[in-house]
Amino acid sequence: MSSVSLNKTSPSRSSSSRSKHGAHVVSQTPIDAKLDVDFRESERSFDYSASVDCNVPSATVSAYLRNMQRGRLIQPFGCLIAIHEQSFSVLAYSENAPEMLDLAPHTVPNIGQQEALTFGTDVRTLFQSPGAAALQKAANHGEVNLLNPILVHCKTSGKPFYAILHRVDVGLVIDLEPVGQDDVPVTAAGALKSYKLAAKAISRLQSLPSGDISLLCNVIVKEVSDLTGYDRTMVYKFHEDEHGEVVAECHRPDLEPYLGLHYPATDIPQASRFLFMKNKVRMICDCLAPSVKVIQDKTLAQPLSLCGSALRSPHGCHAQYMANMGSVASLVMSVTINGDDDEMEHDQQKGRKLWGLVVCHHTSPKFVPFPLRYACEFLMQVFGVQIHKEVELAAQSREKHIMQTQSLLCDMLLRDAPLGIVTQSPNVMDLVKCDGAALYYRKKVWLLGVTPSEVQVGDIAAWLLEYHSESTGLSTDSLMEAGYPGASDLGDEVCGMAAIRITSMDFLFWFRSHTAKEIMWSGAKHDPDEKDDGRKMHPRSSFKAFLEVVKRRSIPWEDVEMDVIHSLQLILRESLQDNNVDDSKMIVTGPSVDDRMQRMDELRIATTEMVRLIETAAVPIFAVDAAGNINGWNDKAAELTGLAVEQAIGRPLIDIVGDDSIQVVKNMLSFALQGVEKQNVEIKLKTFGHQENGSLTILVVNACCSRDIKEDVVGVCFVAQDLTGEKIVKDKYIRLLGDYVGIVQTPSALIPPIFMTDENCHCSEWNDAMQNLSGLRREEAVGRALLGEVFTVSNFGCRVKDQDTLTKLRILLNGVLAGQDACKLFFGFFDLQGNCVEALLSANKRSDEEGRITGVLCFIHVASPELQYAMQVQRIAEQAAADSLRKVAYIRQEIKKPLSGIMLMQNLMGSSNLSKEQQQLHKKSTLCREQLTKIVDDTDVESMEECYMEMNSVEFNLGEAMEVVINQVMILSRERQVQVIHDSPAEVLTMVLYGDNLRLQQVVSDFLTNAIQFTPSFDGSTVVLTAIPTKERIGTKMHIVHVEFRITHPAPGMPDYLIQEMFHDSNRVSREGLGLHLSQNLVKVMNGSVQYHRGAETSSFRILIDFPLVHHINS
Repeated sequence: MSSVSLNKTSPSRSSSSRSKHGAHVVSQTPIDAKLDVDFRESERSFDYSASVDCNVPSATVSAYLRNMQRGRLIQPFGCLIAIHEQSFSVLAYSENAPEMLDLAPHTVPNIGQQEALTFGTDVRTLFQSPGAAALQKAANHGEVNLLNPILVHCKTSGKPFYAILHRVDVGLVIDLEPVGQDDVPVTAAGALKSYKLAAKAISRLQSLPSGDISLLCNVIVKEVSDLTGYDRTMVYKFHEDEHGEVVAECHRPDLEPYLGLHYPATDIPQASRFLFMKNKVRMICDCLAPSVKVIQDKTLAQPLSLCGSALRSPHGCHAQYMANMGSVASLVMSVTINGDDDEMEHDQQKGRKLWGLVVCHHTSPKFVPFPLRYACEFLMQVFGVQIHKEVELAAQSREKHIMQTQSLLCDMLLRDAPLGIVTQSPNVMDLVKCDGAALYYRKKVWLLGVTPSEVQVGDIAAWLLEYHSESTGLSTDSLMEAGYPGASDLGDEVCGMAAIRITSMDFLFWFRSHTAKEIMWSGAKHDPDEKDDGRKMHPRSSFKAFLEVVKRRSIPWEDVEMDVIHSLQLILRESLQDNNVDDSKMIVTGPSVDDRMQRMDELRIATTEMVRLIETAAVPIFAVDAAGNINGWNDKAAELTGLAVEQAIGRPLIDIVGDDSIQVVKNMLSFALQGVEKQNVEIKLKTFGHQENGSLTILVVNACCSRDIKEDVVGVCFVAQDLTGEKIVKDKYIRLLGDYVGIVQTPSALIPPIFMTDENCHCSEWNDAMQNLSGLRREEAVGRALLGEVFTVSNFGCRVKDQDTLTKLRILLNGVLAGQDACKLFFGFFDLQGNCVEALLSANKRSDEEGRITGVLCFIHVASPELQYAMQVQRIAEQAAADSLRKVAYIRQEIKKPLSGIMLMQNLMGSSNLSKEQQQLHKKSTLCREQLTKIVDDTDVESMEECYMEMNSVEFNLGEAMEVVINQVMILSRERQVQVIHDSPAEVLTMVLYGDNLRLQQVVSDFLTNAIQFTPSFDGSTVVLTAIPTKERIGTKMHIVHVEFRITHPAPGMPDYLIQEMFHDSNRVSREGLGLHLSQNLVKVMNGSVQYHRGAETSSFRILIDFPLVHHINS
């Protein structure tokens, strides 16, 4: 894949870079596909280097890309479920999902649940209520990945998982990773824990001096190694031709080093690079573990996309590569930097460029939990920002050096063109990196460094004239692939060439040797005869393949190098033009009449063309004669002033000049007539016609003297640049800047405390309000590092509350500088009197006119005295509430004492010989006592209100539960003189169900109690409790019982306000309403529902709950 460029045009550097990258992607992808085919067809042993250059059918490429992105396989450390985004119905799932989610038959004795997870299943039914609610909330969020991870618990076993969601073309994909026993579960709300994990490494990166990218890479591998504990950590950089190099490494002492090793571009396929941009942190836990198949609904048109899945299985080719190099587990983090500015204006994501990778290898299986991977992703964002700064600094330094060298070369050309640039110092070899250079001028050759022979240089020039006559030059990293016939005779010393034509027959050349000459590997020495025991997919084999590929190719020519070469070409062509004219006069003895006529025609044509160019120029050009009258006025001048050409010609220039510019123009004319040409002078012209509105056109002009054949000045030509719009904008900017400075720095109580930073997090503004609030003077803050010198944890500067506050501020500033929108942070610091200031800090990015982020603008929101008073009142109320809770806790503790005594007596009774009737009474009293214990232990009322309670499922007899409920209301029914009737079918007494019987007793008892409470007392008033079961078969063995608990009581029934309070949460709620509301929520947690029906004669509660049926008790 050589790079060949014919210098016909000069595209912008960004477009050139994009086109090169696009060409690499197009050319490399078929080769990636061919390597994959060769690997699969050769039973994992094939000649790696022989497969890197080939022709591949488009169908093979399409199949390869489809297999990479839609491979149907995942790693076994987690499971995967794909769902429809609106209905939450399952579209696909991994084969290990039922077992991992404890949906196997042994979860509930005698109940077969192997079909609990199938296509169409509502995924929310697989998890406990809080997790199901969180999944539903995430699905409704625009950026679902911002809520990752979501903590969910299996409905049956309670086992915790991290649910990591992302969108695909058919819906949502959920990666489920088990939470380790020793891990503290976190959610998106606790993501700060992940940031804290990376805070030390971030501080280390940001404290490094700029200008040393090697140091930056060495530090990141050490920090990542400490953070993750992998055996080997490397920074892998992509070069312009897409090949990679290990530029930094930290490894276990007994492992072979890979530092300096270069890989061909095919080692990391373009499809994989695309996936790294989608999935910034990629983990392979065990490359030897068998993959798990993803089963999907037949209605899906194509295999499920796994691009964004953390569980995606490694490609077979890559897994074999890892195994051959002794690596079992890996963690790969993408390092992205800002790409082209014009791309970023349109799409922030497309504007990112994959600079390289941070790669971790381990010799044994290794799992990194999601919070730590999330910390690594944040660390890579900061590392990418630092890398981008270093890349920009290096590019600026290189361009500065080139410009300095170019200036020196221009000076040489003025003295001795063109020989000075090859015979003096510095010379053309100092302009760009090369191994040699040559000047071919007037059929003579001057050589510098490693070059072809003089004869070969002449042959290359002849080849260019014959085959590239229409171009002004050529650049290539492989003369052989560019088609030069004599390339093989040049050997490895000359592979790449940049050539420019400086006259019609003369050239200037730069030469480069083959890439392998530049490659150094500081690990084991490269032995060309060394064998890999048939295991061709190995880093050493990759290195050999790379050397094979680049054997006849040089390092590519960078865009900045070609830009400066083209600049030198233009200078040389201009300086040599006069010499060529003189030479032609020396060769020709005397022109004929026809030649003179031809030259006159050429001069006339040139003059006409020059006049046309002036008239149609994009800048205003006008001229005056020696008397100051206008005799030239182009279209642009007419457009800007509204004065037509015929109106301008013959008119004195002074008549159309603004009053404050008249003397300036007179002075310019006076100097010009004396032969002195003034440059960059600002003048103002009046406007006319449709442009006439009292405004002036502002121009910056250069005066050029017009001379006759005797060199006498006969007029002046003015070449101008229109600055009207720029001047207006600048004036507005100055006014806004003045307003801004006035607002920010005014000592007004209306202006909040404000401080700003530049892109390096140095304080650039510290306004009067901030000075008064913190006690730190402006001159002590501005110019210092905001973190560590202005805000500190020590006794100097502005001391923050603690290290966590400083860490949070660092994270917030890094996020804004990385492009995040406005962020807020509760921020606490101490003033000089030692008083703690609690405030809300708002941070916004600052951008220049090109959209580049230049710093951060921060506001401090401090509560007003009124708000502080209100907050104090709130704190007092909260304290009072806390006191009440302590009292409730005391009462709860006191209740537990007699409960313990009751439990002891019940245990003693249970161990004695009881009759069957006594055993039944003992069982009922035990159930009542257990229900009371559970109620006393309910301390988290908020979870109950939010339907986040955890259920304890056991086997229970439905008939016993109903009898316990009846017993709990008997005393109240006697007091109210209301008869309670239990009227349920006989089969209820024999049903053994699976669920939380104590919560069921609690809610049915509460609804029954309220029905009795609001039943009128009259002779024959009754309340009827009925349990109506309906069985439904699910699968081959499992039955679900839909139970309707109906509590019927006479009209008028429950008051309307209580029904409203039962279904709608309110701050002002009655005691009965609160009880009904909490009971209704408990039913929701049990996946049930509550209804209230009001009739003419009777009203009723209807509680609908589903339970798995275990069995029936034999009569």
